[in-house]
Amino acid sequence: MKHLTEMTLGQLYSEFDQMEDWEERCDFLIDLGFELPEMSSKDKIDANVVHGCQSHVWLVARVEPGPAGPVVRFEANSDALIVSGLIAVLWLMYNGKPAREILDLDPREVFKKLELDKHLSSSRRNGLGGMVQRIRQFAVESLATA
Repeated sequence: MKHLTEMTLGQLYSEFDQMEDWEERCDFLIDLGFELPEMSSKDKIDANVVHGCQSHVWLVARVEPGPAGPVVRFEANSDALIVSGLIAVLWLMYNGKPAREILDLDPREVFKKLELDKHLSSSRRNGLGGMVQRIRQFAVESLATA
């Protein structure tokens, strides 16, 4: 298994395809969550809380110039293991990507392919949707100011 920082979304799909059941995939997600870059405690403040999540989730983003337009980089963390794993999926989907690419990617297709739509509770799906919305909002704002 590759480390999170060396993995692509396509490789994540391949890893998931090789796993036989949700329990194995869930364990894999938790392992990925442990590989998230550490988030500074100074960023774990109310202003960075993602609303709609059952557990605590903090997310900060910054925009950098890129050859194809603004690029969004983000850090996020949670106090729940499975949610940290879901953040790792979002990190693979969005971190370091041009804002336009973030907005063009349909997260529902990714979640369907990983079967997250079938195995997450409604509260986890809502929280995941809140994180996606926050990242996409950063992308929209970066394009508006570019």
